[in-house]
Amino acid sequence: MSVGLNHFLVLSVILFSLGIYAVLTRKNAIQVLMGIELILNSANINFIAFARYGNYGFTGQVISLFVIILAAAEAAIALAIVLNIYKQFTTVNVDEIDGLKE
Repeated sequence: MSVGLNHFLVLSVILFSLGIYAVLTRKNAIQVLMGIELILNSANINFIAFARYGNYGFTGQVISLFVIILAAAEAAIALAIVLNIYKQFTTVNVDEIDGLKE
């Protein structure tokens, strides 16, 4: 039994579904960020799998590298924002932070 494109797509769908579930149901900002990372990783799996099985060369790997760089920058900026929110509101629950509207 060999690993084919369908296996990668199923894995990607599972990761994407878990990421969407984490983003929509969690109240903690850190857990929401982890859900976004799962979504980005599922996209990376798709890029690499389609590049491998579609004979597109290194295009998928290059795009995946850019997505990883984007995810690292997003994580750094988002964690800085979460730390500032915690310093001001003493919570990281997304539902309790409504003072930013004012």
